[in-house]
Amino acid sequence: MIKRLAALGLTSLTLAPAALAQEQGGGGGGLMAQLIFFVPLILIFYFLLIRPANQRQKKHRAMIEAVVKGDTVITTGGLIGKVAKVTDQEISVDIAEGVRVRVVKGMIADVRGKNEPVVANDTKSA
Repeated sequence: MIKRLAALGLTSLTLAPAALAQEQGGGGGGLMAQLIFFVPLILIFYFLLIRPANQRQKKHRAMIEAVVKGDTVITTGGLIGKVAKVTDQEISVDIAEGVRVRVVKGMIADVRGKNEPVVANDTKSA
């Protein structure tokens, strides 16, 4: 979606100066002036939008591939559980005693190590 928005923005930015130049009765500069204007914009889009998104995807993919039995995972649905079995596309997660669910690996939001504690939200405050 970000790529579509960037392409749409760049397309509109490339067409706008040409339309303004036609209305004004011609203009100088030509191709070189347009390149000097658009190259920095393309670099800004790349370093502010595209590159950080690619880095986040790469980290998430590496995190999912590193999941092993015994890790504590958090799914995108908010379930927290311990990994019981890992396959190519799915993992089995124990979310309670005697309750095991199968989760697609892409739906894992976070992975905690075996030794990291899970914060309990089931305590009642008086």
